[in-house]
Amino acid sequence: MTDKATLSRGLNSRHIRFIALGSAIGTGLFYGSSESIRTAGPAVLLAYLIGGAAVFLVLRSLGEMAVSDPCAGSFGEYATKHLGPLAGFVTGWTYAFEMVIVCLADVTAFGVYMGFWFPGVPRWIWVLAVVLVVGAMNLFSVKVFGELEFWLSLVKIAAIVAMIIAGAAILVLGIGGADHAGISNLWTNGGFFAHGAHGFVVSFAVVMFAFGGTEIIGVTAGEAQDPEKAIPSAVNSIPLRVVLFYVLTLAVIMSLNPWQHITGAGSPFVEIFASLGVKSAAAVLNVVVIVAALSAINSDIFAAGRIMYGMAERRQAPPVMQRLSRGGVPRTTVAIMIAALLVGVVLNYVMPENVFLVISSIATFATVWVWLMILLTQVAARRRMTPGQAAALKFPVPFWPYGQIVAIAFMVGVLVLLAFSGSTWIALVVGAVWLALLAGAYVLGGRPGASLPAPGLPAPGAGAKEAEAGGAEGAASGSAPAAADTRA
Repeated sequence: MTDKATLSRGLNSRHIRFIALGSAIGTGLFYGSSESIRTAGPAVLLAYLIGGAAVFLVLRSLGEMAVSDPCAGSFGEYATKHLGPLAGFVTGWTYAFEMVIVCLADVTAFGVYMGFWFPGVPRWIWVLAVVLVVGAMNLFSVKVFGELEFWLSLVKIAAIVAMIIAGAAILVLGIGGADHAGISNLWTNGGFFAHGAHGFVVSFAVVMFAFGGTEIIGVTAGEAQDPEKAIPSAVNSIPLRVVLFYVLTLAVIMSLNPWQHITGAGSPFVEIFASLGVKSAAAVLNVVVIVAALSAINSDIFAAGRIMYGMAERRQAPPVMQRLSRGGVPRTTVAIMIAALLVGVVLNYVMPENVFLVISSIATFATVWVWLMILLTQVAARRRMTPGQAAALKFPVPFWPYGQIVAIAFMVGVLVLLAFSGSTWIALVVGAVWLALLAGAYVLGGRPGASLPAPGLPAPGAGAKEAEAGGAEGAASGSAPAAADTRA
């Protein structure tokens, strides 16, 4: 092994697209959606549509920067360049924190899923097993990781499509003794807004957790074979697919059985089919949600490792985090993630009943904070550009600047919402303490990374030829991406 190795550009468009899906379509859909349904009733479908639109603007903002400046640290590095080293330090470490917390939620859900078959086995045993297995998976080369994540994600996407078709068949043909099944369940059991405007608004605190992980697209830019093609392709396809998967699947679930029947004791997917008497379908879906959890954990460990690697490059994290294996994997950061996830084993031993909701609400704070910083960073980057530079962008954000203003206001609103629920206010407290600790660590640590230059986009007034010259120098130094892989 060598510390002078570099991250390998082994990810093509197919890998990046499914890595992002793997991180986003996981516990938030297969398990966490039960909480959002209980909070808003059928109106949660509208909440997912609105939340998905806001996340799309975040991803387009990130995509604009990632195509212009692909790097391993992604939005942590962009925040350093355009908002200052303190912002970059806080953003990078908060994203790593987010990935740890999201992983804790995912491994907890894995333990819940295994309880479907082995109700007598303590949950923490399954949590420990999955942490060790997925941690080992992340030590493979990035190309092997990309292929593995592609197939894991493909399994759950295919299962979602099959579930939608099977659910539609039950609704139309009445298979499985579904006496209460019918699309009218979306408006006859207390109305579409079953808990009124309050329940609808409060549900966003849970709904936004489901979209967490889509920003991993920016993290993969440093290992993409052709960022200019791979990133736009992934960004443009992911939000629509995520929204369709969430809205269609949850609409089917709430049509098969009144939404009040979803208990949250397990995956609502499995619960519904089991309650309809379709036992074999419930068992198959349990396999799928287990695969989904493995896929999400896999993606999150990958993302946290790459963001910490990028921070180490900017001297905002210990140099040991730059150590790579021969396959170009930041092995130290993977080990750190495994150690952090062992906390999940303890939590599931101490407080198995409440751990998921507490963890997911904290993850929502970290996720939305990172999204907010991505939006603010992109705004700052745009303001530094001349009109000519803005016109030359290869993947500009749409609806500029009004879309950014709306998205920023929305993210701030979601953070405020966390204070108005007895189950989520702790997330705001933990988040505030976390940000204060980071600010203190930055000052006491001698302002790490503050002395580094901020190359980023060409300074205002710089000509296009100067920008091209900078790109040529990067290619000459060997940092340019390899030729594109045409297997999309």
